[in-house]
Amino acid sequence: MSGASVRNLANLQNTASTARVLNLLRIAQRAGQEPEHAAKPFFRHPHLNRAIILKHRLRRNERDVFADGRMTATKIVIPIDGADLKLGGRSVFVDQLNYEAVMQASLGERWMATTEDREMLEIIDALPSLDPFLLREHLKRHGREPARSYFEVSDADLARMHRYVEGEIRQLIDLCFAGETDGRAGAGAKLVRKILSITVDEDTEPLRLTLRLEKNEYQEGVFCWKGFLYYKWTVAESLKDIERVSAAIAAMRPTGPVESELRAYLNKARESLARSVLLVRDAAREMLKVYDIAFASLLDGQPQAFREFLLGAPSMFADLGERLGAVNHIVSFWRYRFPLGRPSFVGAEELAETFMDFEDSLSFPELRRLADPASMAHAVD
Repeated sequence: MSGASVRNLANLQNTASTARVLNLLRIAQRAGQEPEHAAKPFFRHPHLNRAIILKHRLRRNERDVFADGRMTATKIVIPIDGADLKLGGRSVFVDQLNYEAVMQASLGERWMATTEDREMLEIIDALPSLDPFLLREHLKRHGREPARSYFEVSDADLARMHRYVEGEIRQLIDLCFAGETDGRAGAGAKLVRKILSITVDEDTEPLRLTLRLEKNEYQEGVFCWKGFLYYKWTVAESLKDIERVSAAIAAMRPTGPVESELRAYLNKARESLARSVLLVRDAAREMLKVYDIAFASLLDGQPQAFREFLLGAPSMFADLGERLGAVNHIVSFWRYRFPLGRPSFVGAEELAETFMDFEDSLSFPELRRLADPASMAHAVD
């Protein structure tokens, strides 16, 4: 790894985004002594189970290691020394050229002896992001259920989420601590921290009793609750960027000469993508309204309805996570390639590659229906 990569690896502990990084090393340091963590590992190979997995935007010089022209990849970093990330690590992209040989050189014969870890990496590579709620539900659908400790929001995102979550559940805090005037603000902040960490102790009893959850149901219920709060926060954080990027896509024009066929594609794709980004965002917001209705029932004195919603809600995480992951991939890539306030220069072929990558990311049923004239005519009838 280069010097810059080593510095970035060392900084991951404090700045990692949940959707971009799965830090198995940090998880092992925190939960490695828990019985469930040892009994239900994420990967079978011990080195791989302490790796750092990233969704990585490929630089132009990195695309040569793939034959399919992709723009993002899943990167595996195996630290040389888990106690000192400044020493760097060995890195490889899932499915890059010579992938099997590189993995065997890094992990030994054990990599070739079993397909379980290889299949797990293929499952992860197919996802648009690594957010823990999408990841957990997607793995369940493939018959994989690692320990709960592997599915946590990163420290950096937890810190950014705290104020938003406290505002979202302010009415519930007032309900849980009704009659307590002294120290309510401190109790509320503490409760938010408990919800975000899924800690079960005496401080969470008012919340558990309000939700009417048994102790063995509490962790699962609050994990699901945290998932919806995470997705609502994600939408709120990215709202302005989504709208700005949609407008920028609609306005983008390539520099230099453009062949007529390529120009026709760019004109069509530009308009379609600008609209699709907003439609996918709106579809995610509609899904989140289901949570808002359920939470309102809790505030109206119907905790049973909210409890049942939470325990049955994980099936929504796949759709929510995939849509928000796709939109955030587009926003993140656009900000990286065309920074705000700087002149934008891009050739027609590169712009077409970018648009085709975005179209692949946005292949959702609601968009296919809108693109199908027959379905549109049926809707009008």
